[in-house]
Amino acid sequence: MALKNSQFAYGSIAKWLHWSIALLFLGSYAAVKYRHWFTVEDTPANWTALQLHLSIGITIGVLVALRVIWRIMNRVPDEEPGSRMAHFAAKLGHYLLYAMMIIMPITGYIGTGVNAEYFFLFDITKFESTQLFNTLVTNGLNMTFEEFEQPIDFIHKELGGEIIVLILVFGHILAALYHHFVKKDRTLRKMTVDAA
Repeated sequence: MALKNSQFAYGSIAKWLHWSIALLFLGSYAAVKYRHWFTVEDTPANWTALQLHLSIGITIGVLVALRVIWRIMNRVPDEEPGSRMAHFAAKLGHYLLYAMMIIMPITGYIGTGVNAEYFFLFDITKFESTQLFNTLVTNGLNMTFEEFEQPIDFIHKELGGEIIVLILVFGHILAALYHHFVKKDRTLRKMTVDAA
């Protein structure tokens, strides 16, 4: 299997990044839902679930940055036959997914009021305790962390986590299944097996 993308399929690096981010997203979502549904606030289980969510989110942020760089450096496999509108919708869906994959880790980090104990190996300082926060938020916007946190939390938790991300992810999955089972083209195979 080639490392780089070809006109027929994504290479092994793009596939690894795609599926790693997908699995980490599921893990992050499961951790935060477990925390809210099955733990009591201020308990070790609640803290562990939060820290797993934060650790996975940071990992997603790093992998998405690598994925964007890799995508810029590599060609994209040729599009399958389809209408102009279908190709536009696919591109729009991908750009929106990329936007959310960037926005969610950033808002998760800057809107969290605790240090991240990265997989319980080392601490990553919370944004509130950084010089960048003092420069941009305290001095630049003249806001406290609590004032800053409210709109960031809305974007991360309400808008992104509960509505837009789920629509985009399920739309992406349904589109892939539609291409595979209804159109019977190579769209899904490009990201799963060598589709030459």
